[in-house]
Amino acid sequence: MKQVFLESHNLKNRFSGFGQFNYHLIKAMAQFRQDTFEIVLNAKNTAALKEEFGDAFKYRKYSSLTRHKPFRIKKKYNLWHCLNQNIKIEPFFKTPCLLTVHDVHFVTENSVEIQEKLKKQFRQKLEKSSAITYISEFAKQDTHAHFNVPNVPEYVIYNGNTITDISIPKDFKPSILPPKPYLFSIGEFSDRKNFITLVEMLRFLPNYNLVLAGNNNSAYAQKLTALVAQHKLENSVFQTGKITDLEKQYYLKNCEAFVFPSQREGFGIPPIEAMRFGKPVFLSNNTSLPEIGGEHSFYWSHYDAEYMANKFTSGMDKYNANKAFYENWYTQRAKSFNWENTAKQYLDVYKSLI
Repeated sequence: MKQVFLESHNLKNRFSGFGQFNYHLIKAMAQFRQDTFEIVLNAKNTAALKEEFGDAFKYRKYSSLTRHKPFRIKKKYNLWHCLNQNIKIEPFFKTPCLLTVHDVHFVTENSVEIQEKLKKQFRQKLEKSSAITYISEFAKQDTHAHFNVPNVPEYVIYNGNTITDISIPKDFKPSILPPKPYLFSIGEFSDRKNFITLVEMLRFLPNYNLVLAGNNNSAYAQKLTALVAQHKLENSVFQTGKITDLEKQYYLKNCEAFVFPSQREGFGIPPIEAMRFGKPVFLSNNTSLPEIGGEHSFYWSHYDAEYMANKFTSGMDKYNANKAFYENWYTQRAKSFNWENTAKQYLDVYKSLI
């Protein structure tokens, strides 16, 4: 039987963006058994995957040695799916390759030296690709804007929503509970996520608290904490660090609004998760976010603090004046991003290539 190899070792970090993508795509694929090909997962913890998915897949144990050219995987597969643009693991022999591009933010981030190194690696991946999938129209357009893309089939396949069933025990509460109605955001504490603008905005919104969740072990987090102290907002801004899925659901369900001033997103799953709860969503008006947020989300076109606060206040007035409409629209939009549909589209691409 033909075999499709999924370079899925990012499953080792289930809570990263790539880890979430790998896991939810594979979980959805497990529901669709194939008669003409089988899927091989390349992952570190194959025992846990076998326990969860059984014989839905074949399994190959990931080894870091395979990052190096002499130790590349020599078995010949009918199709090799590279699940993100940064993976260093390549087949030893020439193999039909499907490349999934999440973003090309590396063309503007980090030092010039690192940028050039990553550009070179990405060009090589493009040249080897038999087909390319993108997680948004923006990701496709941005790739074409910065690189010469080969003349191969290209597809835009949206990610799904990671929160489908809402199940929060009635008596559950997270360890950090703000005293006032709060705004919520989640993500890596980095320049890209732009959380500092939310702290600045909060100076003009005294009736609200702000909850920021995610990995806050960074220089950016220290800078943010210093700004909170400078504005004497220690009792208004709460940094939770990493949180569980249950805690995330609680914060999303009980927040007044979800706020996401990210400067660069290849897709952006957190806004969709917030929409699942019918919450008003405030986003940056750039990169993929308008594509994901749709016509009834609210957008900031720049990051002046008072302007952001005014936009937020007017958006909340609009939302509350027609709350039933907005809650229904947000919920239905979130449901339209479905991992089963995503998996079906990838499986169709596999069939077309093998």
